[in-house]
Amino acid sequence: MKTLVIIPTYNEIENIEHILEQVLAKSETIEVLVIDDNSPDGTALRVKFMQSSEPRIHLLERPGKMGLGSAYVTGFKYALEQGYDYIMEMDADFSHNPEDIPRLLDTAKKYDLVIGSRYCDGVNIIHWPIKRLLISYFASKYVRTITRMPVKDPTSGFKCFRRKVLESIDLDKILSDGYAFQIEMNFRAWVKGFHIKEIPIVFTERLNGVSKMSRKIVWEAAWMVWRLEIMKLLSRLK
Repeated sequence: MKTLVIIPTYNEIENIEHILEQVLAKSETIEVLVIDDNSPDGTALRVKFMQSSEPRIHLLERPGKMGLGSAYVTGFKYALEQGYDYIMEMDADFSHNPEDIPRLLDTAKKYDLVIGSRYCDGVNIIHWPIKRLLISYFASKYVRTITRMPVKDPTSGFKCFRRKVLESIDLDKILSDGYAFQIEMNFRAWVKGFHIKEIPIVFTERLNGVSKMSRKIVWEAAWMVWRLEIMKLLSRLK
């Protein structure tokens, strides 16, 4: 079964080589697609250098910062066109541990969408300031309260889709970006009746580079929850 791990990048020169090496080491059936938004630090050039000796590395370059959600949608379309069976999302900065990849893939044999969850077994986050931790934790509760979606970590960006989930969703109708994108993809899968499973992971704040978190991303997620719920009630989700 072919697996594609999608890794969006912007200025990840300090991490990209090591993350690619560790992801690919998990299985010979795994390939990686890096989607780079014209990183000025030369991330894409480093990926191209690695491609010369590793055919399982793929690269799509975009002209500028176009958003996390659109990067993943681009990657999803690529994965479906190229015939991958399992499609994973993952950050480049080692906040998601490559050692967890086999567990997500193994669980995906029985479930349609597997989420690497920071909150399904207590709170498993390292090196976050308490303010950010509280915002994230209560935001997750906020999402569950409004949508009634049974997911404890709806904003997690470490997950594995079975091909049929992405085939069922009209990717051109995705509304959101950032954390809201993660919520929206989970919500659309759940509304369609796919089986979702959370497995515990330990999330570690990046050691190199700069976080992409912003106030705009938080507010988008807060409003998107209501928009999705209204669309569900009006039967407009596809």
